[in-house]
Parts: sequence; C-alpha cells; structure tokens
Amino acid sequence: MSGPPGLAAAVDVARLEADLRARLQGEVRFDAGSRALYAADASNYRQVPIGVVIPRSVEDVVATVAACREHGAPLLPRGGGTSLCGQCCNVAVVLDFSKYLNRVLEIDPQRRIARVQPGAVLDDLREQARVHGLTFAPDPATHTHNTLGGMIGNNSCGPHSVMGGETVHNVLALEILTSDGLRMTVGPTDAAAQDRLLAAGDRRAEIARRLQALAQRHGEEIRRRFPPIPRRVSGYNLPALLPENGFDLARALVGSEGTCVIVLEATLRLLPDPPARTLLVLGYPSVYEAADHVPEVMRSGPIAVEGLDDRLVSDMKRTHLHPKDVQLLPPGQGWLLVEYGGATREDSDAQAHRLMEQLRQAPSAPAMKIVDDPKIEQHIWRVREAGLGATAHVPDQPITWEGWEDSSVPPERLGEYLRKLRALFERYGYGCDLYGHFGQGCVHTRIDFDLETADGIAKFRRFLREAAELVTSLGGSISGEHGDGQSKAELLPIMYGEDLIRAFEEFKAIWDPQGRMNPGKIVHAARADEHLRLGTGYRPQPVETVMHFVDDAGDFGRTLLRCVGVGECRKKKGTMCPSYVATGEEMHSTRGRAHLLFEMLNGGREGGVLAGGWQEPAVKEALDLCLSCKGCKAECPVHVDLAAYKAEFLSHWYEQHRRPLAAHLFGFIDRWSRVASHAPGLANAGMGALAPLVRRAAHIAPQRTLPRFAARAFRADFDAGARRSGEPEVILWPDTFNNHFHPQVAHAAVQVLRRAGFHVRLPPAGLCCGRPLYEHGFLAQARDYLQRIVAALEADLRAGTPIVVLEPACLSVFREELPLMLPRDEQAHRLRAQSVLLPDFLQQHAGRLELRPPAARALVHGHCHHKGVLGFDAELGLLRERLRLEVDAPDTGCCGMAGSFGFDAGKVDVSLACGERVLLPAVRAAAEDTLVIADGFSCREQIAQCTGRTALHVAEVVARALPDRPRNS
Repeated sequence: MSGPPGLAAAVDVARLEADLRARLQGEVRFDAGSRALYAADASNYRQVPIGVVIPRSVEDVVATVAACREHGAPLLPRGGGTSLCGQCCNVAVVLDFSKYLNRVLEIDPQRRIARVQPGAVLDDLREQARVHGLTFAPDPATHTHNTLGGMIGNNSCGPHSVMGGETVHNVLALEILTSDGLRMTVGPTDAAAQDRLLAAGDRRAEIARRLQALAQRHGEEIRRRFPPIPRRVSGYNLPALLPENGFDLARALVGSEGTCVIVLEATLRLLPDPPARTLLVLGYPSVYEAADHVPEVMRSGPIAVEGLDDRLVSDMKRTHLHPKDVQLLPPGQGWLLVEYGGATREDSDAQAHRLMEQLRQAPSAPAMKIVDDPKIEQHIWRVREAGLGATAHVPDQPITWEGWEDSSVPPERLGEYLRKLRALFERYGYGCDLYGHFGQGCVHTRIDFDLETADGIAKFRRFLREAAELVTSLGGSISGEHGDGQSKAELLPIMYGEDLIRAFEEFKAIWDPQGRMNPGKIVHAARADEHLRLGTGYRPQPVETVMHFVDDAGDFGRTLLRCVGVGECRKKKGTMCPSYVATGEEMHSTRGRAHLLFEMLNGGREGGVLAGGWQEPAVKEALDLCLSCKGCKAECPVHVDLAAYKAEFLSHWYEQHRRPLAAHLFGFIDRWSRVASHAPGLANAGMGALAPLVRRAAHIAPQRTLPRFAARAFRADFDAGARRSGEPEVILWPDTFNNHFHPQVAHAAVQVLRRAGFHVRLPPAGLCCGRPLYEHGFLAQARDYLQRIVAALEADLRAGTPIVVLEPACLSVFREELPLMLPRDEQAHRLRAQSVLLPDFLQQHAGRLELRPPAARALVHGHCHHKGVLGFDAELGLLRERLRLEVDAPDTGCCGMAGSFGFDAGKVDVSLACGERVLLPAVRAAAEDTLVIADGFSCREQIAQCTGRTALHVAEVVARALPDRPRNS
C-alpha cells in the first residue's frame, strides 16, 4: 500500500480492520468500493484511504484512534469532503463524522452560543439559531451541506464574514482528541488558567508548556510575518498563542485541517441575524474599477460585499446557468453586490441610499440598482454563488481547475492585485473568471491548467510560485478561505519564511508527536504536483457508449470529470439528491456515484481500486438507489446527469448479467398495457389471483398495491372529429399511464384544448417514449422506440405541429434523452423543440381561455423532471394567475415512487423516506377541500398509496375551471 514512508506502508490492514470491527458499534468499511469513494474530495488530488470508519458515538472515535495508534495507522477526520486543497484525501483511516455525529446539541440564546458535533451541517445550525434571531456568521457557498467540523478544520469564511469574521473568530471552545489518546477541552487561557494547567504536570501541561515556549521564541516573527488582513487562512494560526491574544488554544487549532487533533465538539459564538436586508448592486466599467471602490463601499458599513467580472457572467450565459438571474444585474462589466442589514427594511434601505447618494457625487458614478424584494435578492445572490458551476465546464473551452482559487490581499490593494494577477494569467496563457469576497480582498477563480502532461504540470507549478510571490509582495495571503492542504503547502515558505515553517512543524509535533494526523498536509507536505487526480498517469479506459454525451463531445471519460466534488448533492432541500437525504450515505449521493464511475473508468491506472469496469459491483450497488430524478442535472452546479449515467452503466452491466423479472415487467409496461387493454377486467383479476406469485417473482414490496388498468383506455373513447376551417391543430401525446391507467386525465386535456380553440389529434397507436426502459438499461430498445416515433411523426414534425404532453417523465425523454440517443437526427431535434407540457402550452397559446377558480386552495407537488429540467413556472403561473388558486408548493423534492423504484422490496424503505420528508405529511395535513395536484403518474400513485388522497393532474383542474362542461370527447 502506498503512503507516507513509515506510516501507511507499514500497516497490517487486515488486522487493523478486524480490530476496529471488534471494538466499534459504528461502521467499518475497508472494501474497494468504500476506499474508492473517499479517494478524492473537491480538489485536484486523489489518495486512496486505508479504510473508512463511520462512528456512531464519541466512544467509537476514541476507540478508532486507539486502534490506529496501536497499529501505526494515520488518521484523517472528515466532514462534508468539500475541501479544495486536498485536505480530505489521504492514505489513512478516514473518520466520516457526517452520518451520525451531526447534531446541534444546544443553542443558548441568552449567552448567544451553540454547541455542535463536528458533523453538524452549517445550515442546520443557522436554521435553529434563526428562531432566536441569531446566526453563525461565516457562510461559505457550501453552507447547505458543509459541516462545522470541516469549517473549523479549514477556518472557513463566506460573504458574511464581513459581519462576523472567519470561523476562528467565532469558536469559543473545542473538545478535542489527540492521536495519543488525550481528550481535553481547549479555549482562551488567562494567566491563572495557564498556571493551573502548567501545574497539573500531565500531558496537557506538557502541551501548554511547549506551546507557550514556541510562542515566546517566535513571537516577534509571528507578529511581523502574519499579515494583518481580513482573510488569512494560510499556515497554522500561531497568533492565537500570543499573550495579547489570550493564549487561545482553540483558536490556534482552527484551520489546522485535521493535522493536529480531532474535534469532538465545538462551542461557537452566535451573532444577531439582521431581520431586514437590502441588496445594492453596483455596475462598473470593469472588475478592476469595482475592486478600486471596495474601500469606499466598506466604509458604509455593509454586512457583505461580493464582486464578479464580465467573464463570469458570459460563462453563465454560455452554460445556461441562471440566465434570468443574470438579466437582473445593472449595466457594467464588473459588479459589486453590497448587502446591508438592519432592524427594519427602512433601516437597511436607508444605508443603501446613503451610499448611492455618496457615489453619485463622484465624476464616474457606477450604475446602481437597489433590490429590496427578498426573492429577487436571492436570484442575484445565485449569480455570485454560481461561480464554480459557471466556470468549471464551459462549452468548447478547456476544463478549469482549482489551485489558485482563494488568494487574498488588503482590500485597499485589491484593484492593483487583480490587474497584476490578470497580467500573470495572460503571460502564462491561462484563462479564467474573477469573482469573490471583494469586501475582504479575497479572490476566487478556476484556471484552465493542463494537469495531464508533464510540461503542463511543470508550468502549473511555476505559475503557483509566481502567484505566491505576487500576492505576498502586496501584503496578502496565499489562502484567504480554502486553506493549504497539499495544493498550497509547499508555497508557505514564500509567505512566512523558514523560521516560521519550523515553528509550524513544531506546533504539529506538540499535538501529534508521531505524525499520525492527516500527514503530508500543511507541513512536511507533498508537492502541489504530486498525488494529482489526473497527472501523467491519467488514462481512462476507452469505452463505447450507447448514449452520445453531446455536452462532452461524446467522450464519457470527459463526462465523468464533470463532478468537481463540492457536494451540492449532499444538501437536504430541493430535489437533488433524494437517496442521499434518505440514507445519509456518501455512496448514495450524486458525487459519490460520479466518483465511483470515475474510479471504474480509471481502475487500470497505478493505484487504481475498482478493476471490474462495466461489471464493477461497487458501482452497481451505488446506482441501485438512484431514483433517476434528474435533480442533479438541474441542481448540480456542473449538471452531472446521473440518470443518464445509470442507464448507460446498466446497459453494459446486463450484457453479462441476467435482468430480473421486474425489469421486463416494468420496463415494457407499454406492451403489457396494450395487451391488457383488450380485457382490462380479466387482466386486473389475473393480477389479483397471481399477486403472491408475481410479488415474489418480481420482488415487489408487500406494502405496495399494483395499479389497476382502467375499464376503457383513453384511445378507445377518443374521437378526433372534423377539423374546422382555420382551426389550429395539436397532437396530444397519450402516454402509457394516462392512456391505460388514468384515462380521465387525457380526456380532461382534450376538453381543455378544444375549449381553447384547438383541433386535437393523437399520434399513431403503438408509440411510447420508452421512459421505463432507461431505468433498466434497455437502451437499444429505447433507441428503437424513439426512431419509431420520429418516423411516425415525420410529416407533423416537418409541419411544426405542437405535441402536447401530459406526463412530465415522457417530455423529459424528448428533451433530455432524445439528444443523447439520436444526436445527429434533425427530426429528433424538431421533436424536442415541438413537444411541450400542457400548462406551458396553455400559458403560451391559450391566454384568452376563460377560466374560473375551481376551488380556493391547492397543494401542488411538481414531478422531479418537471421542477428540474423542464421548468415549473408555467404551471404555477397558470394555477395562481389564471385559476386564482391559493397555491402551496412546498419543497417536496422527490416523491420517492420514481416509476418502478418504489415497488421494489429492496428499495421501498428509501421510497417511503423520500415521500415522508415533506410531501406525504403535507398531503395528510391538507384540508379536505384543498386540491392536491401532481402531474406525474408515479407521484399520484405514491400519494394515493400512502395517504388515501386522490391527487389531480393539472388537466383535470383546468377542466373543472371551464365555465361550463360540454359533453366528453
């Protein structure tokens, strides 16, 4: 096993694993899949761990440390795994705190403090603190899913560090565990406390005495070399040891990246959360002028000041990321987002207006736009937060990487730094966008480094050195937010000098005498060009795919580089990622699955872990609980599309494995439904009589009821009638489910479309979009289905006839899978463009349709594909504006049924957990006279089977809203 000399290489892994299993109640995972899963974080680096421990209790952590000490194994404590500098990957035993040790233990509003476990997520703390009018000020872009232990390890910041400082300024005390087994609480230490500590004569006294001596020896150099700037996250926080700073051992450990101790619990400072906020957006001729004006803006007392350049906005447009939000910016080529907080809206608005008046006096005033609508404020903040997603994978541009993504300078020198930094980029031929926390002089960017060739990697390393020399020459810091890890550790001598580097080494040795804690980071560190996730050894296995991944030029290897590891899929709101929310397992997150697919394709490289290729069991296991909700395609900042990757993988997996019976039953439900339509009563009776046998054979969950075929299919009763002269024509797509199971939905759609003045036709019988086929990897058959559709509709596609679709999962095939399956077929492109959901069609083409409110209130659940890749605004607008309903559309995420997923006995628990998060409780709580609306067949089935309520399709609701009811079609 590779690893730091004398550490991981000497470990008897089998004995260590057995020992851990004997001692722990938590989970011990040394299998290849788990090791591959934790081999990378959000950085450029990759190191395969010895194994993974998921502790259930603090006692498990203590036992793990003891076992690793006895076996000589290194340790790596890990939270959300979102580090950008390689801190969270190492050849060590990884302790993942995020699954179990993730509670907010206490909030004391009077003392304004909180106690948390290291795996607690920042937004969980902030939501609980908000009830008391309080907040935790540092808020990185990963606030929805990063852990507080990780923030402490990294000394994280964020936009509102302007208001409350870095994490280090908000840590009051830490309960810690050292690699030699000492458990103690550290914090500020006054003279009397120091005397008591030193008098104890134990290991704690030794630590205190040696740290005190270190501070005395290096005190003047610490005062001279540590830059007094708002953002300095490089190196160990030695200034906290100085007497004028209270000899604060907790703050000294903040930012130590798991290289010194393990944090078991933290006591944190909370600040008042301004109840009112106002956003002022300033547009300048360039990002450089914007940066020049930061000191003036900061004097006005904002709680956040962010900046971005025109290149970021351009890349957002090219990647179609938040296009409507970009339009909200005032004119300019560089922008500052300035936020004010106040006790009232009048207070925060007044602060913004004072700055605007002051700026108007200048000869070249910026464009100004004040925003006091919270929804619009949120949209504009999304422009800034989209930096990583907008710049990582820009169409027709090289992939960009971290490596110099968080440098910082004194704010008054920010404009000078940006100009010199851009000149350095241009000299090296690098392209990138510039954005960041400008109020504190911190600059973010991703750069198109060549990390695959020897020359490119050497150039990358030369650039880092020159950039470090530039930033330090301006009194800045190599890192202003993300820390050192491996990517910047070798640059620390440029910033601090050799004397302080030796002090850093001594600081680590005092806490971690054997060097077991996250070795090779910050001190005695590997070079920035070692352990690269790519590197000159990167050679993904060439594979032929059925799908053509058009956004990545059909190269599946490049497709699997999309995931940059920031872990947005680990958030607990929205649609992405329902299986992670239900299980808390990294393996069942979008990132985890993407990382395993990457490892699968790179299993043959040196240090490769997964050798099975398309037949790799670890990948199959991870993909089994993917609901194909496409939440990742919509919400992942780099548009990872796990539903497509899963379908592609399964198509190859089943080349050598037998598909289960359920795959044939559910995958070809269109065929079975057409057969059943000849005698639906007999089919239903047969299913009832054979239910026990069918359930066992198809692995159907006992708590599930199979849907019943309708007495008459929709097509059987449909009559197109004669087309009136001049009457516009539409094709209504009768999907399998609304044709054979819920025909009333399709009849309602016909009624609405006719009332709107359209002649309704159906496509030829026997066509199906094939959505269920993708869930089971039947890609060859799915392509045949699409080719038949294109051929059958040839004349209508050429004529531009609109195709109105009722089932969101069907339209998403035409919008999402069709370009991957028939990428060079122009008729397929026309089918994609001409297909539209009913509410979108009505909003666009039936504005004069007279409607009346069918009820007072509605609870609306959007199908995952509808909310994500199709867009849900038209339906909400139809219900609220045209039908004048009081609409409640909570964050229901994925319903959990997801086609056949929810019927599987091995998956039903996850299915129910997804539904019980928000949707099912909301339906149960809804009043009887509240309409429950869900357009997805699976969604309506989940609601019916779990609550007994009948959900309506929007077509049925609009039909009820027609002023009178003509005879059925």
